[in-house]
Parts: sequence; C-alpha cells; structure tokens
Amino acid sequence: MKPNGAASSDLLRLDPELETERITNWIRATVFHALRRKGAVIAVSGGIDSSVVAFLCARSLGNERIQLLFMPEADSSPHSLQLGRMVADALNAKSVLEDISPILAGAGCYQRRDDAIRLVVPEYGPEYKCKIVLPGLLDAGRYAIFSVVVQSPDGRMTKVRLTPDAYLGIVAATNFKQRTRKMMEYYYADLLQYAVAGTPNLLEYDQGFFVKNGDGAADFKPIAHLYKSQVYQLAAYLGVPEDILRRPPTTDTYTLEQSQEEFYFTLPYEQMDLCLYGKDHGISTSDLARASGMTEDLVDRAYHMIEAKRKVAKYLHAPSLTMD
Repeated sequence: MKPNGAASSDLLRLDPELETERITNWIRATVFHALRRKGAVIAVSGGIDSSVVAFLCARSLGNERIQLLFMPEADSSPHSLQLGRMVADALNAKSVLEDISPILAGAGCYQRRDDAIRLVVPEYGPEYKCKIVLPGLLDAGRYAIFSVVVQSPDGRMTKVRLTPDAYLGIVAATNFKQRTRKMMEYYYADLLQYAVAGTPNLLEYDQGFFVKNGDGAADFKPIAHLYKSQVYQLAAYLGVPEDILRRPPTTDTYTLEQSQEEFYFTLPYEQMDLCLYGKDHGISTSDLARASGMTEDLVDRAYHMIEAKRKVAKYLHAPSLTMD
C-alpha cells in the first residue's frame, strides 16, 4: 500500500534537474580531485540504485570513464543480468561479466549456508530452494524472529522459525557474496586507477541494510543522502530503462524470489521513507499518520524499529579502531 494524499508525497519531492546537477558536480570533484582517480567502477545489479549511480557517473565523468561490472552467481536471477545489460547499452559504457560462483563455491558459501539451514530443516538438499524472511511489522511481537522458507523439489513450501545458530550461519555464509563482489570491484579499480562507487540510498545506509566490508565499502556514495522514493524520481529524470523502474526492489541473494520488505524493512519502501523522514524531522506519530494514510500504531512501531536498526547499524558504520 502506498501512502495516500498529496501531503505525504510532497515531503519527499525533489527537483530532479537541480539534484542531478548537484550530485554530478560532487562526483566530478570527488573522483578527479579528492580521490585523484581517472574514473569510476560501478557494480550494476539491475536494480534501481545501482542503475541511477551508473547514469549519474556517466553524466558526470563521461561514459568512457566508467566501468560497469555484472557479477552474477549460482543463485542470481537471470533477469538481473538482462536488466544490467540494459544499463550498459543505454549508456554505451564498458562492461565486464564476472561469474563469482566458483569463488563462492571454493570458499564454501553454498555448503555453509545449506549446513546452517539443515539445523532446522534436516532434509534440505541441493535441489531445494530457500529464502529467509521477517514477519510484517504489525505481525511481529516485541522481537521480530527470522524464518527460513524452503521449497522442496516437488514444489512443497515450508516455513520454519530459525534458531540463533541457524540464522547466524545462513547470514555469515551469504555475506560471502557481497564481500566477493567488492573484492572484484577493487580489482578493476586498481587495474584502471578508478574509484569504487557505492550504491546505497539513505534508507539502506541509515538502517544498516548492507554488509560490512561488502556492499557497505566504497570510495564514494553519491546517493546515500536520498530516500529511495527520491532515487526513483531521479531515475525517471535520467532516463533509466522502464523495465528497471517497474521492477520491485529485491535482494537477489537467495534462490527463492525475495523482496527487501520481507527480508529486512518489514514495510514497503514508500512507507519506510516517510517514517524515516518523520522520525528525523520530529513529526509526531499522529501527524505523520494523518498525512500518510498509515495508522498511528504502524507509525509508532516503525519509529521504534528505526531506532533499533540504527543501534545495530553503528557496528556496520564503525571504522577500524586503534589505540590513541
């Protein structure tokens, strides 16, 4: 459900032309002068955020000074690669395909994940599919507990609550994916003397929806100040392909199709954006509820969840510590 009413949509409306000029000027100064690099490496997933970053970098640095990377693995949707290629074609930019499946298999990513799942689903095997999910915000108790959803070879779906050991094992194993991709990004950055562009939006950056030293690592992050709703506004202005604009946000990490909402945020991004804005701008739960069409209880729960995720994100944002 999208928020209702002009008042809620006005909160996050921006001038896409002005914002594009502001960001591209910053990218140019950051890459060429602050970082003293010759261009930018962008990992393109087929999603809205990486596509917008690619378009902004091409506009700022020139399409000849960006290197796009496609890094699918065994669990990736083939559709993601198709959408990524649309970005490269639209920008007439250099692109490289790096299948990271062999690296992940060598590190035990898939085996470790499957072993963790078998702690709660003993029959889980190579022909099964999986994803992990959270309950919706209104369905969760005081503490939201992850469950694993598995699909057997005959199509039967089973949902089982994860134990702490199983959950941590699955997450630790799948985090190999983001860290392997970042390793490959920095290979090309070193090869070309380019800077690595990060692709998180404000919602992801603020709420810790990234892997430490994985997709959370980058030399510059040009859209980390933008709500996801605003990223979509920029995408439409920049001419990002329509198929990408229409694609629902996805993690593309597990073998079953999975939305960001069921994996992490527990609310659609439109509502999360408004709640994050309301929280940061001191808007009361009752006022935001009236403006957005959400219930006051939902907004109140979202405000508390934002604070809880920020506490977890402190570790993710923290740099390496040294003694004075």
